[in-house]
Amino acid sequence: MSGYAHPEVLVDTAWVAERLDDPRVRLVESDEDILLYETGHIPGAVRIDWVNDLNDPVTRDYLDRERFERLLSAKGISNDTTVVFYGDKNNWWAAYAFWVFKLFGHQDARIMDGGRAKWIAESRPLTKERPSYPAATYRAPERNDVYIRAFRDQVLAQITKDDAALVDVRSPQEYTGERTHMPEYPQEGTVRGGHIPGAMNIPWARAVNDDATFKSRAELEQLYAENGITPDKDVITYCRIGERSSHTWFVLTYLLGFPSVRNYDGSWTEWGNMVGMPIVKPYQG
Repeated sequence: MSGYAHPEVLVDTAWVAERLDDPRVRLVESDEDILLYETGHIPGAVRIDWVNDLNDPVTRDYLDRERFERLLSAKGISNDTTVVFYGDKNNWWAAYAFWVFKLFGHQDARIMDGGRAKWIAESRPLTKERPSYPAATYRAPERNDVYIRAFRDQVLAQITKDDAALVDVRSPQEYTGERTHMPEYPQEGTVRGGHIPGAMNIPWARAVNDDATFKSRAELEQLYAENGITPDKDVITYCRIGERSSHTWFVLTYLLGFPSVRNYDGSWTEWGNMVGMPIVKPYQG
């Protein structure tokens, strides 16, 4: 991991196994399958549900500062806790939870390379027992939506900038407009298919190996550079609802050290449903 721009944000399974009883470390499991945690999780890990814990149920936005403070306090997380995220699907939702934590400025946030898949492949222990921790005191600043989050009008402006780049991390079928969601999922959530003008299609999972660990820095640099995504550009990533693109945001920001990367969490669900917004739809079937 020493080759990455910020190797400190990644830990391996051995590192985690050695710290299962460390009170300074809190493991957080965040999965696409919200029932997966109950079937077995790393001992001591708490669950953060991306639907009920991280999102506001009314405003189509994230939880506010007060709710974030209550959530972390209830999980036994304080401001100086080392929070290590892991999950299913190549750490897809773990990266999303990591991104939300960074919106509130949590300092020591990391991801377990390889996620659930690697932990289980190595026959490491799982438990169905829910941990219980004393409530902590957590104080967060107001959510910072400026530096790592992009909004609709900023994306629209991005289309015409020479020093900017858009990365569409969805599947090729979503990018062309053949589908409105990944092939194995219900086709829902948007009226129109296609992609934002000027966006390059680099599916998010191309950044990981077969064992769910991240590819080397050299491999990642080649993947993005050959598509014109370089560190001198202001980059915005997007997908359907902002979760897959948070994974690519993590790769570009922490593994490759790009200085300006934002995640457009409104993504195609917002863009594809708006009246009058420009799209490209190569697929006409």
